[in-house]
Amino acid sequence: MLIRRAELDGLRVDLRLREGRIAEISEGLPAEPGEPVLDAAGGVLLPGLRDHHLHLHALAAARASVDCGPPAVAGADALAEALRKADIAGAPGEWLRGVGYHESVAGDVDRSWLDLAVPERPLRLQHRSGRLWLLNSAALALVEESADDPLERREGRATGRLYDADAWLRARIGGRRPALGEVSRWFASRGVTGLCDTSHDNDMAAWTAFAEAQQRGDLLQSLRVMGNAGLDAAADRPGLQRGERKFHLHDHELPDFDVLCADIRAAHAAGRGVAFHCVSRVDLAFALAALQEAGVRQGDRIEHASVCPPELLEQVAELRLAVVTQPGFIATRGDAYLRDVEAIDQPWLYRLRGILDRGIRLAGSSDAPYGDADPWAAMDAAVQRRTAAGQPVAGREALTPEQALALFTSPLEAPGTAAPKLAVGAAADLCLLTQPWGVARNALAQVEVRACWREGRLISASRI
Repeated sequence: MLIRRAELDGLRVDLRLREGRIAEISEGLPAEPGEPVLDAAGGVLLPGLRDHHLHLHALAAARASVDCGPPAVAGADALAEALRKADIAGAPGEWLRGVGYHESVAGDVDRSWLDLAVPERPLRLQHRSGRLWLLNSAALALVEESADDPLERREGRATGRLYDADAWLRARIGGRRPALGEVSRWFASRGVTGLCDTSHDNDMAAWTAFAEAQQRGDLLQSLRVMGNAGLDAAADRPGLQRGERKFHLHDHELPDFDVLCADIRAAHAAGRGVAFHCVSRVDLAFALAALQEAGVRQGDRIEHASVCPPELLEQVAELRLAVVTQPGFIATRGDAYLRDVEAIDQPWLYRLRGILDRGIRLAGSSDAPYGDADPWAAMDAAVQRRTAAGQPVAGREALTPEQALALFTSPLEAPGTAAPKLAVGAAADLCLLTQPWGVARNALAQVEVRACWREGRLISASRI
């Protein structure tokens, strides 16, 4: 394919793609016989974007679920109405699935509350943290309560709350993994050529499902897959990388320290890095202590680093870890953070500039479906550092548009490093915008993607 009149490094040039790579860059390249031609009309050509932390199957499922959290739903009455409408519209016997719930909507709801809204159809409602499912009585009847189940109970009666038990629930309600085609095409339409699935329970079955989705052409992006120790047996294949072993810490229920250190060493011995979910000071301090004790290898990383005060930032730097964060949460959750997070922690929420200034590798991600999947919205949030209501959050952590873009262009296997230069011989993983960078940088949330290529193959185009 020949791309004409694209902006590259501030110049307007033509590029020829051949066999998955950039074959030529020059002015006025003639089209070869039968060669497809795309006129970029001065739009900037960028490296393909990478989302370094998300949950693909959960995102695909969420797209077919009821949005039960802010800003789509505000207040208990609105939530009940949304659930009732979905109940009426659903097929007989079909489960109703809600996502994105937060206590700011209706407080700590339980089975009794859900029963008032949906009394007969089985309903499962996921908290936006991804850790908690809320089940109504009809759902509880189907999952067959037993003495050794993980359901929360009060005075012997199940409340409907189910923490950190996705595999247990999945085994009881059945169902296939959701198709990824629609989600993958949407990512391509936003210029994304690479994804990293960070679900901590990914195993060889998940690995096989991702590989089959790529083989069918449903999954268009390159994919890195984190998961549990079961993935030690996985071998990289074209477009599919075995990722880090994921540890999902929760400060109220931390694992045994010595066991965790042994697990870190085992992952390293298997040739894998480790990644730690850290959304509090306690999580981060515990992870850093374990890494200090067990040792660090290239590729070890911290996910979220939601609260990263100076003393912990220094430890991250000393251990030479990468940080993968979600700047979009400041825009979508910032008002709740200002209300609920202790004042002492607010200056250190989802830091950006402070991490870069300390020389730490920093990459960006969405955490979709728990965050907005659009990378351009996340870049805009990194620049603006404002909540949905317009309130600033640690404004000194704001980035330039160029720094924000760089969060989403590093290689999947090396988050936070420089993007591959678009030059002759480079892989043709490309994102073409409708505008020059000088225009696009001033309104990142409004960016329009003209076309997207992965390894020279056009995977999305608004027009040719």
